[in-house]
Amino acid sequence: MIDITEEMVLKQKEKSSYHCDICDKSFTQKGNFSTHLRIHSGEKPYHCDVCGKSFARSSVLISHQRIHTGEKPYQCDICEKAFSVGSTLIKHKRIHTGEKPYQCNICGKSFLEKSQVTSHERIHTGEKPYHCGICGKAFSESCHLTNHKRVHTGERPYRCGVCGKSFSQTSYLNVHNKRIHSEEKRIRPQEKPHHCDFCGKSFSEASYLISHKRVHTGEKPYHCNICGKAFSERSHLINHKRIHTGEKPYHCDICDKSFSQKGHLNIHKRTHTGEKPYSCDTCGKSFSQTNHLTIHRYIHTGEKPFHCDICGKSFSQNSDVTKHKRTHTGEKPYRCHTCGKSFSDRRILRKHEDIHSRDNPCQ
Repeated sequence: MIDITEEMVLKQKEKSSYHCDICDKSFTQKGNFSTHLRIHSGEKPYHCDVCGKSFARSSVLISHQRIHTGEKPYQCDICEKAFSVGSTLIKHKRIHTGEKPYQCNICGKSFLEKSQVTSHERIHTGEKPYHCGICGKAFSESCHLTNHKRVHTGERPYRCGVCGKSFSQTSYLNVHNKRIHSEEKRIRPQEKPHHCDFCGKSFSEASYLISHKRVHTGEKPYHCNICGKAFSERSHLINHKRIHTGEKPYHCDICDKSFSQKGHLNIHKRTHTGEKPYSCDTCGKSFSQTNHLTIHRYIHTGEKPFHCDICGKSFSQNSDVTKHKRTHTGEKPYRCHTCGKSFSDRRILRKHEDIHSRDNPCQ
């Protein structure tokens, strides 16, 4: 069986130039043409023998392998900082020269990198090309989608070097360090002898450094033997396996409800204590969960990231999209047990049931 790359290369072999039938791009060299076709085919024939990650180009694999070897052959002649990739050195030098060669076509603002101007222009266009496959939420930058996905997976790749507590985002880890360990850092700065070669971060234990490095390498050595999903931390795999086993080892001592993860139990306990640790920096309103605060903030920003795929109408909450779609589908999942009438919204059903309560006050 011939694949897309082989088929197109053979097709273009007799011509003086190589033309991609998929995107109309042309090439003068066969090698460049073959490499380009991998964008469409998804082929990644070059594999890292350390972590197993795959690449479409051998040059990208060579650059990637320097993550594992620590090799940094490109050095800045101004500050002597070293880099593993030549293009990173070029970008770095702009810090010294002040050069900002990439300009926004709309407002004229200049940037160091092309990717920065691309991200910036989405402020003007409102484009959000990165979509969560689980809840449909859209983001303007891929890193924001990556952070968001951890809400669903429970992954927490950023570990505190002092106490070992894990977080889903670096910003949460930074807040934790300031609030909990700022005094400890002043008293015992010498107690973090293990340093990350990539970002310079320090850790009190070698095991914390090993776990942290996986943020940079992308290594996920812990695999689920049921579904094959991979994780960077053993604790994340243990939490994940409870999806398959149904195990819920964390029990609420107030109402005896059980949970698969300790974090979920902590969130639940706030329903009893009334604790609301997440505050809106605009109006001061507090919430028991971070996702509730995120949804609330849309009131201030006017952002409506959830879209109806039928009519295009936008909403601030995914649940509102679900309700709205029933106007298109005619679905009425809420049924009155007294008269059998159905409704598209639970609140409308409750109002309707009040009619029966008034008609039968003694029931």
